[in-house]
Amino acid sequence: MAKIEPTVTSPVPVEAPAVTPPPAFSPAPAAAMPASPAPAIVVGSAVPSSAEAAAKPDPRQLDQLSRIEEKAARIEEKFARYEAVLTRAEASLERSAHKVDAAAGTMDFAAIRGEISALRDRVDATPRAGTLFLTAIVTAALTVALTIVVLKFGVPGLFGSLLTR
Repeated sequence: MAKIEPTVTSPVPVEAPAVTPPPAFSPAPAAAMPASPAPAIVVGSAVPSSAEAAAKPDPRQLDQLSRIEEKAARIEEKFARYEAVLTRAEASLERSAHKVDAAAGTMDFAAIRGEISALRDRVDATPRAGTLFLTAIVTAALTVALTIVVLKFGVPGLFGSLLTR
């Protein structure tokens, strides 16, 4: 009986999938191995062996695998774009945080500078020792003069002169 191979005419070129080696297999001890012998491969049989089936994959499976690979590639591209956007946003956020820290430090210095200048203005506005002494002398002289006037002439309506004339 002759085998008929299906022909595939697809407008989309199909790439052969990458062949990955089977996982490493450590042989089990001889006592744990089954005693039945491996099935023999009969030449010319109608049933293909597992080696032949693995060598010739179904075209539909290849198409499906290529679609899955394309979708995975698109997802990877989207992930890379989002990662780039997030990296730029993170860098921008860090720059903004540094600017805010610098502005906060500058504002503190500006506030301290303003308080010091206000205190300097208040100190400059207070009278100095010379002004205080002059004010004390003028006040004493005026007090003596007013006392003599009151003693000599009195306060009209309250009492008369206390000094004799």
